[in-house]
This record gives sequence, C-alpha cells and structure tokens, in this order.
Amino acid sequence: MAVAVGRGFLVQPCSSSSSIFHNKIYKPSLGAASTLWSTSAPRRYGQIAVQAQQRPTWLPGLDPPPYLDGTLAGDYGFDPLGLGEDPESLKWYVQAELVHARFAMAGVAGILFTDLLRVTGISNLPVWYEAGAVKFDFASTGTLIVVQLLLMGFVETKRYMDFISPGSQAKEGSFFGLEAALEGLEPGYPGGPLLNPLGLAKDIKNAHEWKLKEIKNGRLAMIAMLGIFVQAYVTHAGPIDNLVQHLSNPWHKTVIQTLANSSS
Repeated sequence: MAVAVGRGFLVQPCSSSSSIFHNKIYKPSLGAASTLWSTSAPRRYGQIAVQAQQRPTWLPGLDPPPYLDGTLAGDYGFDPLGLGEDPESLKWYVQAELVHARFAMAGVAGILFTDLLRVTGISNLPVWYEAGAVKFDFASTGTLIVVQLLLMGFVETKRYMDFISPGSQAKEGSFFGLEAALEGLEPGYPGGPLLNPLGLAKDIKNAHEWKLKEIKNGRLAMIAMLGIFVQAYVTHAGPIDNLVQHLSNPWHKTVIQTLANSSS
C-alpha cells in the first residue's frame, strides 16, 4: 500500500509482525514525515521501563510512592502508612530510623557478648534483662539515672540542633573545643576521628554504599532485638541459653514447641 505525505515518497509495505516484534520501522528519507516515524520515542520509553523494573522494591512489582524516589539509603519504597509524604517529616523519620538502628546494633552486640561470657563462665554477669536491677557500689541507682539523663539529654539536644541547622554544632566553641574531633559531615553522620576513626566515609556525599550497609545491618539488628525481647518474655532465658538448648535437641527444642508449651 502506498501512502503519500509532503513530498512524494513511497512507504514500503510492512506487516504488523515485522514492525512490532522485530522493531523494523520503515521511514522516509525526505520530507517532514520522517519525524513521524522516528524510533527515538519507543527507545526512550523502553529505557524508562527497563530502569523502573531494575529498581528493587520491598514487594516485587509494586510501584513505590513518588516521594520515595530511591535517593535515600535503603529506600525500597516501603511506606504503607504514608508517613513520609511530608518532606520535612521524611527527613526526621530518616534520622529517627538511623538512631534506632545504631542503638539496636549496639544493644544486640552487647547482649550477645555479655551472654556469651555468662554462659561460658568467663564472667559472673547477670542475664541481660536483669542487668538493670544490679546494685553498684560506686553509685546508687538514682545517681546513675540522673547522670544518664543529663548525658543523653545533652547529646540528643546537640543532635537535634544539628538537624535543625546543619553544621551549626561543628562551629568553633560549640562543643568545648572538641569540634575537630567530631567534624560533622551531615546530619546523622558526625564523623571525625572520634566517630569515624577508620575514615571509611570521609566523602559522605559519595558514601552511599556505606550508608546502605549501615541501614541494612541496623534494620536487621532491630528485628533481632525484637526477637530477643520475645525470647526473654517466653523462655525467661538469654539468647545464648536458647541457642544451646536448641542445639542440644534440634528436633524438639524449636520455636513451635516453645510457643506451644508456653501457651499451655
């Protein structure tokens, strides 16, 4: 079938199978009609589709919300409650998750380490959920609580002020002359020889891989911390004790049997 548009030319006949499945589009070499048959648009749309498919999401095939565009470390489009729709709230939630992740990593490491010392008999330490009731000779419980509140309150206030005004806490005279030891990189990443002794992320703008590793390990630690809480509530034992019991009889000392016995 011949079609004439603009200057006289002939479009060669082609079947739908050849144009769709083989990407063969016959376009004229003369006239304005050549722009109508350009293959740049299909290629561009194809590239966009491929890029969209390559981005990992927490649920394969699910379109992430538009405000989670993948620029944040560990962003897999997970926000079922829509908490991050407000950009300012999203910034705060990022910092909150980061702090909770770091506390969880420190907590899990501390619990496992002290529980291992206790179970092996190396040190006479209390199980982790009873450690808070231990009385110390050098200070009373009330004194320790007040000191902890003052120290944590000071640190958290400084962190909040740096979040509100990034870089303000790195100015000279803002931290007893120790600003150089912290060398704030950006909110949530104080850095410096004190908090980044190995210098792994000196260029924080290009440290996406390190941020991703940290938040992944932090999320895993938060889940582990929740599991340790549930274990202690159900079994009244530490995680190393639970592991030893399971290894002693792996077919009968499992989560299912433990939950079944606790409910009976």
